[in-house]
Amino acid sequence: MLVIRNKKPYVFEAVGPVKYTPLKQWIAHGEKGKYVVRRVEGGLSVEQQQKLAQTAKRYLGKPHDFSFSWSDDRQYCSEVVWKVYQNALGMRVGEQQKLKEFDLSNPLVQAKLKERYGKNIPLEETVVSPQAVFDAPQLTTVAKEWPLFSW
Repeated sequence: MLVIRNKKPYVFEAVGPVKYTPLKQWIAHGEKGKYVVRRVEGGLSVEQQQKLAQTAKRYLGKPHDFSFSWSDDRQYCSEVVWKVYQNALGMRVGEQQKLKEFDLSNPLVQAKLKERYGKNIPLEETVVSPQAVFDAPQLTTVAKEWPLFSW
């Protein structure tokens, strides 16, 4: 989630603890400087922006959620963005799904699931994927340094 703090751009993200990362640093950690910026269609009022900022503060410092559980104790990337928009504006940016709705058949996915959960994979866990947030119909692309394509 891109935010402006002291007239400088930051990404509000859940990597380790939830924190503000300077945009340039965030881009540098990505793949070859590629990125896409999406925002709410039509923009947000000052009041809405303030609500988002206040709500985001509640999540600062929360540890990363490697188990992708839907709680407020720990956060993962798309979860914290979804919750900030939902709690601040009542806006659901992305569709929630159950873990079992994803294609979990890839051997690499199977290995990661076994590593994280053992035999007790929480298939009924509510999750929101980064792709779901990216595809949210309320959002429009306003800047990109990435070739967009469809599968």
